[in-house]
Amino acid sequence: MRVIIIDDHALFRDGLRGLLEQRSIDVAGVAADGREGIELAQKIRPDIILLDLRMPKMGGLDVLPVLRKELPDTPVVMLTTSNDESDLIKALRTGAQGYLLKDMEPEELVAALRDIEKGKNVVAADLTDALARMVQGDTGVDDDDGPFSELTPRETEILCLLAEGQSNKLIARNLGISDGTVKLHVKAILRKLNIHSRVEAAVMAVEHGLRNKEKS
Repeated sequence: MRVIIIDDHALFRDGLRGLLEQRSIDVAGVAADGREGIELAQKIRPDIILLDLRMPKMGGLDVLPVLRKELPDTPVVMLTTSNDESDLIKALRTGAQGYLLKDMEPEELVAALRDIEKGKNVVAADLTDALARMVQGDTGVDDDDGPFSELTPRETEILCLLAEGQSNKLIARNLGISDGTVKLHVKAILRKLNIHSRVEAAVMAVEHGLRNKEKS
């Protein structure tokens, strides 16, 4: 496994590099800021990108969408001190495949990276409740979207892709999440819209102009 580390704290970068290399994980490069990290990722094309959330000038949440666009098949993992639920939700909605905390045990971190390498989405144990609420739609939007008002932004995004005829596998690849996560979101969409198939969901989205609205 080849990884790169994007983090503005030199001591943490060096410590993490040593920790991972001791456990047979190849740290192919490190970057001290977001822009440098983007360039490094494009050059090295690692298996996994470890990205800090809080960085000056260009923070992790600004770097993340660029990485998702430039390297859509490369998992990006937020590695941060923030256990704020809103940061978790923003990161996952923007396409992070993992959200891990810097104070986790080294072996837990390595195990998480191995899972992510296999295509799984991994969230720090302390934040699994927040993830469950997100998947179940308890963080729904408040604006008036008619029948779609209870959908979360991620669910709305997936519904728009359903309306384009995309499969779960293609949606997963485009959003940088697992097939299983897409299935959970689709199930929540059907439940909230009180319908029974993805075809019905797609038709409803087109009839209400949701697809066009999201692309405008």
